[in-house]
Order: sequence, then C-alpha cells, then structure tokens
Amino acid sequence: MLSRENESSRKEITDSEIQLQKALENHEFIVYYQPQYKAIRGHLASAEALARWKKPDGSIGMPYEFIPYMEKSSLICELDWQILHEVCRFLKKRIDANEEVVPIAVNFSRNHLDEDDFASMLCARTDEAQIPHELIHVEITESSLVNDSERIIALVASVRAHGFHVAIDDFGSGLSSLSMVKDVDADILKIDRSLLSGDLNNDKDRIVLESIYDFANRLRLTTVAEGVETREQLGFLRTCGCDLIQGYLFAKPMPEDEFARICSRQATASGMHENDSADILSVQPRSRAMQLLAEVIFKKYPLVIFSNLTRNSYYMMTYDNFTTTSCPPAGVFDELIEHGASSMHPEDQQRFADTFHSSSLLAAYKAGKECVCIVTRQLGDDGISRMVETADCFVKSPDSDDILVITLCQNV
Repeated sequence: MLSRENESSRKEITDSEIQLQKALENHEFIVYYQPQYKAIRGHLASAEALARWKKPDGSIGMPYEFIPYMEKSSLICELDWQILHEVCRFLKKRIDANEEVVPIAVNFSRNHLDEDDFASMLCARTDEAQIPHELIHVEITESSLVNDSERIIALVASVRAHGFHVAIDDFGSGLSSLSMVKDVDADILKIDRSLLSGDLNNDKDRIVLESIYDFANRLRLTTVAEGVETREQLGFLRTCGCDLIQGYLFAKPMPEDEFARICSRQATASGMHENDSADILSVQPRSRAMQLLAEVIFKKYPLVIFSNLTRNSYYMMTYDNFTTTSCPPAGVFDELIEHGASSMHPEDQQRFADTFHSSSLLAAYKAGKECVCIVTRQLGDDGISRMVETADCFVKSPDSDDILVITLCQNV
C-alpha cells in the first residue's frame, strides 16, 4: 500500500504528464536556437535546437521544468519529433526563399531505441519537408552510450548510412567512455561545459582538455566546446584545435526570428570581428598546423609506417591508395619486410630484403646515415607491377633510447 507521500508524488507526476500531453497537443513547445561559431574566425557554422515551453500565460518554461517528466514516458519522443518538425519547417522556409541556412542539431532521447525503425522515421519526416539530410545533425547524449551500447551503435550506423551527421553530446559529464567513442561511428564530439572551469588556470584542467581534443582530432571528429563564457577560455580552446564554440560569450539561445536574422547576416560572434582580417597563420593553433602537415604527408606518401628497430616492432600510421593493401596493420618488423619483399618483382626481392632487414638498418644507423632509400618494382593488388620508392628515415624520441624509423612509401 502506498504511503500518502508516495500517493501525492505519483499524483503530481500524473498531473504533470497530463499537462504536458495537452501542451504537446496544443503545440505549445517552440524552438530556441543557440548558434555555434568557428573557433578561429568566429563565423556562424551551425546551431543547436533547444526546446522551450511557451505557456498559455506567455511565460517561457525551461527544459528542467518538463524534460524530467517527459523522459519517464513516451512524451519525450513526441517532443523530439515536434522539435524536428519545427526545425525542418524553419529550414524549408529559408531554402524556398533562397536564404542562407546552416546545419541544425536536434536532440533525441535514448527512448527512441524502443521505436521500430528510428532511421526510417527520421528519413521520412525530413524528406517530407524536402530538407537535405546533411542539414540535420542527430544529437545523442553521452549517457546513452553507457546504456544499451550495442543498440546505440546500430542506431548511429543506420542514421549515418542515410546521410545524417551524428553528435555525441555532453562528453565528459561524468560517464565518459573512451571505448564507446571509439566504437560509436559519430561525426561530432561536444565537450561538456563542466570541463571548462573558470579561466582554466588549473594545470590538470588544461591537460584533460588538451588530451580530449587531441584524441578527437586524431579520430577526425569535429569538436564543439559547450558553455564558453570568457575570452580566456576561448584563447585556450583555440590552442587545443577546437573546431566550434557554443556559449554565452557568443550568443545565448534565441527565438527563431532572431536566429533567422543572424543566418541572413552570416554574422560573426560578438567581439570576434577583429579576427576577420587577420592572417590565419597568426591565429591558427600549433596543433592544427601539425594536423595540416600530417595531411600533406599522407597525400604524398599513401603508406606511412612507424617502426621500433630496438624492439623489432611496427604499426602503420596510414595506408590509403597504395599499390598493395595486404600488409598487417601492426606486428614484427622483420616479418613486415619479409612480407614486403614477397610482393616485389623477383629481381628486386633480395635487394629489398637485404636493405631493410632490421640488422641492415641498425648498421646504417650506427654508420651515421639519416635515411635509407631504394626504388623497386612491386606487384599491386590489381596484378600490375609499379615502381615504388621506399625511404626509411631514422628519428629520435626524447622519451626513449630506442632506435625508431619512419617509413615513407610512394608510387613513382
């Protein structure tokens, strides 16, 4: 038998659900938009759609007043679909008027996992409004990844297969799982505001954020910093290679008409105008410059291998559009050379094996050579022999006395 306190609590929840159901039926929920700006230049890049409750008395209800109740029932799914409908209506109106549009992120509750085919429903509702899929970003919270991980992974894959981008929201809010970020094939990682402590004067705070942005950039995830409020925070985030900024420093959530004016101007964030004429080299963080450098190297050398001669080990840093793609991604270095030699023209096999065996490279290193390079004929996966240049460059790590080699291979 329920106590009076529990009965009262249950009645309160039930009354709230009834009230919210009526609000949904009366279309009292509206969309506020919070712009997201490029961290370096400050140009408008995208926005997040946020639900607000416009009550009959004209007051605006904040999410904490209705989301917790809706999450306990199917109402949250109805709300999400209504928000998507309003976003599509807004985008369609601007597209038809030939006005500027940016992608809009729409939040979806984990409760959508219980729907029969979320991806198909998403496509149907977006296609009905004739909105290109790339203009809708599907935003799921980090906590959703912890529970029902296999179903979330499948849902994300199906959504992306239809051309939508997926964002992981609130990363770092307390339930972070690096393995889930690895397994979920998302496009965007939104860093939770809780990690931005003051002006980031604490070394630990900075180290944690630097590490997050480093692995996100290496995974080629677009990063969004939430809750940015000070120019000191902005300055630090730029050095981390953060892509997009969302927070009160630039803009608060705003009604549709106000956001429409910003879209029309393609406005820059408040206080950012001084960067518009700046040379990108003067404001670009070192981490981003290094990322660009790596992209150039990978374009020139489709096969890049990092090896440790001291430990006879290797791993491949990139392996795109090369003559042959049959090499294991990591393993024993001498076995790699043996494998590589087997793919060479018979007249080049022994020369390749002798040149790049670990003992030969160690001898070259001790003799003071900086690089060992030869050109051979290699049989590709397509059965055609091509000239291939292989260069092994010796490098020194400040953290180890091991003898390290970076191998650069290109078709010539």
